[in-house]
Amino acid sequence: MTRLPEAEWRHGDGLRRIVIALQARGGAVKLVGGAVRDTLLGLPVADIDLATPLTPDQVMHRLEKAGIKVVPTGIAHGTVTAIASHERHEITTLRRDVATDGRRATVAFADDWREDAARRDFTINALYADPATGEVDDYFGGLADLAAGRIRFIGDAATRIAEDHLRILRFYRFVARFGQGELDGESHAAVIAARQSLKSLSRERVADELTKILALPDPRPIVHQMARDGMFEVILPELAPDFAAALDRLLANEAAATASPSAFRRLAALLPPAAPTAEDVASRLRLSSRQRKHLAALAGRRATPLPPPRQLAHAVGVEAATDIYLLAAGPHEAVDAVHLLAGWTVPELPLKGGEIVARGVTAGPQVATLLKAVEAAWVAEDFPDRARVAALLDQKIGLASD
Repeated sequence: MTRLPEAEWRHGDGLRRIVIALQARGGAVKLVGGAVRDTLLGLPVADIDLATPLTPDQVMHRLEKAGIKVVPTGIAHGTVTAIASHERHEITTLRRDVATDGRRATVAFADDWREDAARRDFTINALYADPATGEVDDYFGGLADLAAGRIRFIGDAATRIAEDHLRILRFYRFVARFGQGELDGESHAAVIAARQSLKSLSRERVADELTKILALPDPRPIVHQMARDGMFEVILPELAPDFAAALDRLLANEAAATASPSAFRRLAALLPPAAPTAEDVASRLRLSSRQRKHLAALAGRRATPLPPPRQLAHAVGVEAATDIYLLAAGPHEAVDAVHLLAGWTVPELPLKGGEIVARGVTAGPQVATLLKAVEAAWVAEDFPDRARVAALLDQKIGLASD
């Protein structure tokens, strides 16, 4: 019999209150999924989810009666979020699939733990544990797979993928996080065979899963595997021929500069250094306007000689300038740029058009021309103080007069 090891999160006051409320009068509840898996691996636990044969209405009634706030976050699929003692826990009623189309599932509530486990994706995610004793229920060999570092679909791999095509990308992400050694043959063959079905998914779901993969500490091995398996031909056909070298350089620079991982910086490394291409990708993946602008700035500047870091930051912003140096510079230049820009704010030119008019320049296009000329000189001199700006203005007015 396998039990969960001791962990601080198991004794949270909010979790205790929720469990007591749901177990009252013959009710049942178990820990499920990531919290069980990660605790068994000795990893930090982010989310603590629960499963119960109680219906959502019964769950809400019991929790509210116990003074616990309940939010019906996914009530159609049997999920509510309980907030107790400042802790948030998702609670989902046991389910079975009635119909699936590869993008969404129609479910019915159930009272059979094995039936609920059978509709999950991988064996290592179908582990349940008693909240009090920590005793683990394993219906499909998840414990053995967890020990072996094997990512394996529950039952028939092709069937699991047909239920939700996003499981193809989840397979690669879980391999990157938990996998060891050779890939499970049946699971690997199934994701390759089904890769074209990724086209049926919403672009937002693809983008979310892709960015989770790229945000991993070192995504290179799994990115190379995905490229070999033809995944990018479907989800990112713009993949640059030299993406491997670009990603190597970026990861080396991130390590040297102790820079936090950035999924969008790494996405830029996968793309050709062309802003229009980056904009097309950002649009297709339904990225936000800010993310789209950021990705385009990174792609558009990588292939050109880099100006000094602060000059570049003045043009594209501190975050983009930092990312561009990490993407395109050598390790020493990248480290220097990161340190130079850390905590720095792009200053505002200490000069207004009205001050130029006060010098006797007629209001109009000439004022704007002088402002641009002074600003260019100010940036080139690394943002000197107001006195130097006044001297630069005098020079430009004199040149204009000549």
